[in-house]
Amino acid sequence: MSAILFIVFAGLAIGSAIAMVSQRNPLYSAISLIGVFIALASIYVTLAAPFIAAVQVIVYAGAIMVLVIFVIMLLNVEQEEPRRKRLKFLVPAAIGMAAILIGESAFILYSVQTSSGQTPRVLSDVGLTYSIGEGLFTRYLLPFEITSILLLMAIVGAMSLARRSGMLSANVRVVPGTQVLAMDIVNPRAVGDLRPVETKTTDEAAALLGVDRMRNPDE
Repeated sequence: MSAILFIVFAGLAIGSAIAMVSQRNPLYSAISLIGVFIALASIYVTLAAPFIAAVQVIVYAGAIMVLVIFVIMLLNVEQEEPRRKRLKFLVPAAIGMAAILIGESAFILYSVQTSSGQTPRVLSDVGLTYSIGEGLFTRYLLPFEITSILLLMAIVGAMSLARRSGMLSANVRVVPGTQVLAMDIVNPRAVGDLRPVETKTTDEAAALLGVDRMRNPDE
């Protein structure tokens, strides 16, 4: 029964992964990635590793995916535009590489011989909080800290990308007749109408922008 459940959840994980990379909308890709994480957590349950399954759901499918979806919505990432297929010759090469990888995986699965020995005792320790905590804070302490630094850098980078000034300086020069986006004349924290507006005079554009126009002495 456990083998059947393993195959079912593995198929769900593969299907969700394919859906993730095939979606043009990044929000739908993120939702498909949540399906991948949940399927992986179910696989961990079938392998008698409940703690890893819980961490998979809480950390990855929960916190990290909420952060990813928040960044996607904050950056206002639109749907990818269809592109012309210029590299059609890469499709057969990709299919060939996938066939090679599948063949190598099948060869490894059927050629490697395993011995009983320490396998049952080692498998019984997988997924326990004691063994995981001991490994993280002794042998793998440095990779654990490096991973936390990378996550912090990702959060700071997302905040930097999401930051928009939106407001022009007080001594900005406005050219009459040019189009000014409404995003540049409103508070970026309360963006309203984003339709372009066209100004006819410098005074009108300066009034819309909320800045003082620099007058020439001859005027």
